[in-house]
Amino acid sequence: VTLLIFILLPISVSVEYIQRFKTFSAGEFLSSIQIGVNMYGSSFKSYLTMMGYKKRQEAKMSLDELDKRCVCDEERTIVHRHVALGNFCYIFYHIAYTSFLISNFLSFIMKRIHAWRMYFPYVDPEKQFYISSIAEVILRGWAVFMDLCTDVCPLISMVIARCHITLLKQRLRNLRSEPGRTEDEYLKELADCVRDHRLILDYVDALRSVFSGTIFVQFLLIGIVLGLSMINIMFFSTLSTGVAVVLFMSCVSMQTFPFCYLCNMIMDDCQEMADSLFQSDWTSADRRYKSTLVYFLHNLQQPIILTAGGVFPISMQTNLNMVKLAFTVVTIVKQFNLAEKFQ
Repeated sequence: VTLLIFILLPISVSVEYIQRFKTFSAGEFLSSIQIGVNMYGSSFKSYLTMMGYKKRQEAKMSLDELDKRCVCDEERTIVHRHVALGNFCYIFYHIAYTSFLISNFLSFIMKRIHAWRMYFPYVDPEKQFYISSIAEVILRGWAVFMDLCTDVCPLISMVIARCHITLLKQRLRNLRSEPGRTEDEYLKELADCVRDHRLILDYVDALRSVFSGTIFVQFLLIGIVLGLSMINIMFFSTLSTGVAVVLFMSCVSMQTFPFCYLCNMIMDDCQEMADSLFQSDWTSADRRYKSTLVYFLHNLQQPIILTAGGVFPISMQTNLNMVKLAFTVVTIVKQFNLAEKFQ
């Protein structure tokens, strides 16, 4: 069903442009094109997410090993807190995306205008207005669910990665803090931390290729989609449709901003892990411990950096650079008076 939906939706919008382009008003066209462009991106992201199933299973195996290390109540509490945060992210995204869907649908249907202008064979959109509108909202609702999965999956996965990075930082601070242990026990404790770090890297590496494609697609679309939405608000929207467009812009921003912010935090965490290890009580350790510590410290100083499509580093700076494209689109429209020509 999902495969059928992400093939059918872009085709439905494209056929409508070809067959009934002259019947579009400027507001209808902008509302449709901003959704249509995002819909194509959603289809690509859904396809890439489905193709990454095996990689996510590999990541799950590394995560299971990391979870086995959480033996004390304090560490389990931290894990539960991050799991709750992941659940909250899902619920928040679900409410935001559904709010856009409902508000956009109601704002247009009250004017007896189609919200998304999709093509359905054997259905006359004017004579069978409510049938075609209900079909539109059902298909669009499924597309919103697809977007929800592709946008929340990377975010929750990296929230869990940061959870185990936080736990590792605590373990590094506590190295050699329990008196009365032998040097072999201290060395084993350090070796366990090295293994934890390796598992975290394996977890992120398994997911790297999955998220690289989806975020790359979103980076390519965010500037154009936000630019079209801003033009719609500035020149063609009424109060009711303007609220729906603002919600849509918020949803589009949510597709990259939280994930980029989280990636920045993880890069900072990598430096904090190195600092935690260096500040631990290692000065009185034997030679074996110190040589292992030096090797481990060198590895900890390498930040965990994800890239979008192997081209853009996924960070707040890249996100801001892509958002600036929206203002470029608006500037071009103003300079050439394109809005007046549409009106």
